[in-house]
Amino acid sequence: MSEITFASLGLAEPLLRAVADTGYTSPTPIQAQAIPLVIQGGDLLAAAQTGTGKTAGFTLPILQLLLNKGPVTANGRPRVLILTPTRELAAQVEESVKTYSKYVKISSMVVFGGVNIRPQQTRLRTPLDILVATPGRLLDLVGQRSVDLSGVEILVLDEADRMLDMGFIHDIKKLMAIFPKERQTLLFSATFSDEIKELADKLLKNPGLVEVARRNTTNELISQRVHLVDRDKKLPLLTKLIQDGNWHQVLVFMRTKHACNKVAEKLNASGITAMAIHGNKSQNARTAALAQFKSGELQVLVATDIAARGLDIEELPHVVNFELPNVAEDYVHRIGRTGRAGCTGEAVSLVCVDELKLLAEIERITKQDIPKFCLEGFEADLRIKPEPILRGGLGRDRPPRDPNRNPRAPRGPAAAGGARLNGARSKALAETAAAQTAAKSEVRAERRPRVEGEAEARRPRPESTGEQRRPRSDGDNRRPRADRPEGVTTEARRPRPDSQAADTRRPRNDGAPRSSNPRNAPRTDSVMAAPAAPRRERINYDEQQPMSNANTLPGELMRSGRSGQGQTRGYQGGGRNGGPGTGATRNASDGMGAPRGDRPQQNRSGRPSSGRPTAALLGGSGSKRRGE
Repeated sequence: MSEITFASLGLAEPLLRAVADTGYTSPTPIQAQAIPLVIQGGDLLAAAQTGTGKTAGFTLPILQLLLNKGPVTANGRPRVLILTPTRELAAQVEESVKTYSKYVKISSMVVFGGVNIRPQQTRLRTPLDILVATPGRLLDLVGQRSVDLSGVEILVLDEADRMLDMGFIHDIKKLMAIFPKERQTLLFSATFSDEIKELADKLLKNPGLVEVARRNTTNELISQRVHLVDRDKKLPLLTKLIQDGNWHQVLVFMRTKHACNKVAEKLNASGITAMAIHGNKSQNARTAALAQFKSGELQVLVATDIAARGLDIEELPHVVNFELPNVAEDYVHRIGRTGRAGCTGEAVSLVCVDELKLLAEIERITKQDIPKFCLEGFEADLRIKPEPILRGGLGRDRPPRDPNRNPRAPRGPAAAGGARLNGARSKALAETAAAQTAAKSEVRAERRPRVEGEAEARRPRPESTGEQRRPRSDGDNRRPRADRPEGVTTEARRPRPDSQAADTRRPRNDGAPRSSNPRNAPRTDSVMAAPAAPRRERINYDEQQPMSNANTLPGELMRSGRSGQGQTRGYQGGGRNGGPGTGATRNASDGMGAPRGDRPQQNRSGRPSSGRPTAALLGGSGSKRRGE
């Protein structure tokens, strides 16, 4: 059988030249089977191991199909749409499109979240052939009518299984309602799970099937090993492996974002250049870290599973699973970052006693026994009780919670054992609650000593052992101060009026004075007494007129029943006390030393008001009555 070449797959000469520039001479199995099927124009469901060239398997035939058609003329109306689950993968796919289309006139762009949407909207106002996007940002652009998807002829779902894992199925369904019914759909995935097959049944029509490897099969070019180590010795072991092995490019996988940041900080403190990449990082920071790692400027890149799909790092030699993934299938994608394009690689996993079950599940789905080692000085103590994975690992700084401790102890009858608790655990919780209640009672008893035969008494005030208070004179009613010269007193209070001097309050039953506080006594002998202000005349509001006409309006309206025109006329307009429209002159004193008619009307802020307090109340303009 003759060897298959790219020329035998029906690709045009410009595309073959671009492929030759990349250094590839023969197609991979997935490329050799997928490219002819896509060029024929039918739907395709393809699955292959990670790192086997799936991106070129759909990029090259799509470019070939576009070359056979005329140039695009509509603005913001792409003919090909490629959906990816992550931003990094979208940027990588668009880079591959540019690489293979550099000798042909085909335009492409990528859109994803985390960056400004304005430049993307500006670019979409020009003719476009291929659009690479993440589902979230694409829906945003569709909602703002910045992109028209009615002209999509070819739809590609790359890493479809990862899309389902990340919860993009609802976004995909919304987009499917926008796409035209007549289109070519290509679905590429690393695995053929039941969810993928169900999605393919809804999206594809009589698809061709390409599967070049068994599900969850690891690359044979990747050497795998496991180091058994205690959880608190993982970081020193990782540092030793990097330094002793002179590893210059290492991709470290973690389960949590916090753990990524912490490991990166510790490695930098040890003299190893490292950066973290995860979902909480800005897109600019993620792009910069990935670029430095690919160029070799960065020695270690610490990442979550965001980097486990589709990232193509040329000749990456080492991948370290600092923490095993919760989903066993993700292990295959993690180690698949190395050993790509026919190169060899090494995958090292640091496993503690908490992760032994995860390791057994990984070995079960991959159908292989991974070699296990223990380095001297980093041996694992398998007698340690395993901790839950969700709370274990480096992402937690506090000690493990005592399983016998009840954070929500019952109160009331339950604390005293009155509640009906069943089982040994409920009994233990009840005993713990009772012990806590008894401890609190002892603390209260120490704070409040009880006397036999008497009610609970207050603790007597201890005798003062310091300096005694200076006895005050008859006129000095202040508390003594050390910095006040002797004989100098404070300002005396103004004497209360005679009408208020008499104490009319209810007397005390025990005949004692009302208050022993010396501040409450009148001060009459001050040497710094200020002149007393003139006494304000108290107003009897039952006999005199109120402060303003506005306050009397509701009462008079109630008495008049809003029927007398002459009675309300006096409150219209802006006049007061004989002004236009007033019915009577009111010069009664307002208690401030001047008649109301001689004092300007003021609001609460102290500023003169507009003189029309009743206009808004009656709903009129202030110059005429309503209805005139």
